[in-house]
Amino acid sequence: MCRVSVILPTYNESGNIGSLIEEILSYLPEDSEIIVVDDDSPDRTWEVAAAWAQQDPRVLLIRRIGRRGLTTAIQEGFERSRGEVIFWMDCDFSHPPDKIPEMIEKLSRYDVVVASRYIPGGAERGHSRLGSFLSRVICGLSSLILSPAIKDYTSGYVGLRRPVLEAIPLRGDYGEYCIDLLYRAHTRGYRIVEIPYRCLPRRSGESKTATRFSGYLKRGYKYIFTLVRLRFGA
Repeated sequence: MCRVSVILPTYNESGNIGSLIEEILSYLPEDSEIIVVDDDSPDRTWEVAAAWAQQDPRVLLIRRIGRRGLTTAIQEGFERSRGEVIFWMDCDFSHPPDKIPEMIEKLSRYDVVVASRYIPGGAERGHSRLGSFLSRVICGLSSLILSPAIKDYTSGYVGLRRPVLEAIPLRGDYGEYCIDLLYRAHTRGYRIVEIPYRCLPRRSGESKTATRFSGYLKRGYKYIFTLVRLRFGA
């Protein structure tokens, strides 16, 4: 076992992953690890991560060939991890690594910590106006339909104690996994805390989030289905 495992699910993030690994390592205790789970990126993100893994034993690369998906990447990273506490985050610097020490400290008293855009001190600067608006709508509906105890149900910047993820395996295809995880953790009585963060624009590369209304609509129905399923057991 080690103290902290940070899982980085990647796809075409070669312009960010090296700098991100370096910055995250500067905030981690020595007995920690970073697990890069790359879905065989055409831009060869895995090569950058492999170079880091060769020079620093705290970095592990999982190159997935023939397997894709955000949720399964996080789950596979968890299954290979050794940390007492587990983190994951986006790999484009929209989730600032300097929040990690505060999140680690919170996990000494809580079971789950969520970096939140929608509590005082948080802000959304990383997405288009349409994306930001629809994100607020989904999170608002989630708080209304499920529980107001959580404000940023789609944060994607999460830390938790290992037993939580052992008890609640991830489900879903894209960002709806976060709604599912947080609500199930809440209903099982796990202690959840949100801390504010400012979601920033990506530093390099193209966004994996939908940029047009049709794209948001295509993914949005999965969020709505998840809310209905969780609330009514459908």
